[in-house]
Amino acid sequence: MSLTHVTTPLGPHSNTLLLDVIKYFGFELGAQTNTDPADDRWIINGAHEASKLQDYLDGFITKFVLCKKCRNPETEVHIKDGIITLPCKACGHISDVDLRAKLSSFILKNQPKKGKKDKSNKKAERKARKARERANGGGGDDDDDNEDGSPNGSEHGNGDDNGDDEGDVGIDAGSDDELTRRINAEAKEIDTKIDEDEIEWTVDTSEEAVKARAKGLPDDLKRSLVINGNDGADGEEDGEEGGSSRYEQLGTWIEEEAKSLGGVAKVNSVEVYKKAQELGMEKKHRTLTVLAQALFDENIITKKQIELRVPMLKKMITSEKHEKAFLGGTERLVGVAHPELIPAISTILMQYYEYDLIEEDTLKAWGGKASKKYVDLKVSRNVRKSAEKFMTWLEEAESEEEEDGDDESD
Repeated sequence: MSLTHVTTPLGPHSNTLLLDVIKYFGFELGAQTNTDPADDRWIINGAHEASKLQDYLDGFITKFVLCKKCRNPETEVHIKDGIITLPCKACGHISDVDLRAKLSSFILKNQPKKGKKDKSNKKAERKARKARERANGGGGDDDDDNEDGSPNGSEHGNGDDNGDDEGDVGIDAGSDDELTRRINAEAKEIDTKIDEDEIEWTVDTSEEAVKARAKGLPDDLKRSLVINGNDGADGEEDGEEGGSSRYEQLGTWIEEEAKSLGGVAKVNSVEVYKKAQELGMEKKHRTLTVLAQALFDENIITKKQIELRVPMLKKMITSEKHEKAFLGGTERLVGVAHPELIPAISTILMQYYEYDLIEEDTLKAWGGKASKKYVDLKVSRNVRKSAEKFMTWLEEAESEEEEDGDDESD
């Protein structure tokens, strides 16, 4: 009989899932299968009762789809070192798949090659997403304009952080993720325009005064600051008069919220975004330097802190300048605040890459040269040396992509 349709809980992966289902039926029934027909039909040879097929389908779902703890189908198939696991998005439990099953051997032998076709698609999707965000008013710092007020036309703005125009929130109204809906709903309650002419600044904002105040702060707060006028190796000046005070305010606010709520993981991402918006800095690239240090701590890897902040960070990282600033903040986090995290920098960078927070070219440029912009040169070199494992993986992956492209052209 021919099986032309199977209803399963994982619709987005239908092709791969159907292949596994048909193979599972073939193994259990001892029947030949055709999983690559020209007419897009999935064939199982022989005559089989529908009730029997349903029983086998239930068995497949139980063994290869459902979480063993919560029985939820929200799982993904992970293969590593010859082991198949099912991480559950619902409860976080990781279920083991019985490797004695014939289908397990088939999955291991035919696992998708982590080649560069998938990576190329991801790069294209990232560029398309950022293009949409810029088209909807959410791209880059609000100071990356030419003197005539028009955008500079570059995907990665090179202007300094000098602008005073706060702009709108810059969120794609068409996005249906939860963070966007909450921000759109809650942002209406606050004034998105700050008239700085009406604010009476009573603080000395000169470079000397800012540095003097920073020296008097506790060590745990100093890590949240990037002092104004700190020229980096790349020659990029922050150049925003009195701007450091706003970054201090944001870092201080996040730390106070974390203390009152019992941990940085409990600080709400929407509230963080609203606070940045209130300070008129939600589009500033230096804001990402503060967030990288204030929203993460020594549990950045073990407590899945990066995954928690991905939706908000994707809204705020809109240019190469933002990406560099975020990496700079991360460098201060692991190099200054938590040196014990230096050996884990490759894991951190891998998550940044997998969650599409940082472009491949930006990561390669960062890994290729130490810089004293955010930390001293010795610390910067140590951090990058520890990141060599990730950088090597990135280079090898690029080489595989080029080889695959040459093979296809032949």
